[in-house]
Amino acid sequence: MRWIWIDRFLEFKPGHSAKAIKNVSLAEEHLHDHWEDFPVMPTSLICEGMAQTAGILVGQARDFKEKVVLAKISKAEFSELVLPGDQLTYHAELQTITPQAASTHGTVYRNGQIIGTVDLMFSHVDQNMAGLKFPKENFVFTGQFLRLLAGFVEARAQ
Repeated sequence: MRWIWIDRFLEFKPGHSAKAIKNVSLAEEHLHDHWEDFPVMPTSLICEGMAQTAGILVGQARDFKEKVVLAKISKAEFSELVLPGDQLTYHAELQTITPQAASTHGTVYRNGQIIGTVDLMFSHVDQNMAGLKFPKENFVFTGQFLRLLAGFVEARAQ
């Protein structure tokens, strides 16, 4: 099973920025598993939501021809907890992109208020892992991720 940490895109500017939301629900098991008596969204999963938002932005910039993987969390700072009923908004901006890698800057909002920043570096593994064999199909950008972006494009067209 692959976990998707964003619900939908609100905005997508190819090669520049992306904005996605995640609605946090008490029905999500990970909230109870983190601290049993105090359900809270783990910051590691907030980082993953930003990585998915930014990773799709990076992948789209190369027409999803590269296998884009998270290489490094350069910075992740949060000032508030995220609780059930909150809505997260991830705003990712593409900072640099080369044939080998990309970097992004992200801002995290909780219910419209800034609560953190996440700076990420991504690797284009086909360009960086010379000599290693990877499957020809793009195992990073599966149908689940591509449907998120397609749903945004279709909604805008209507």
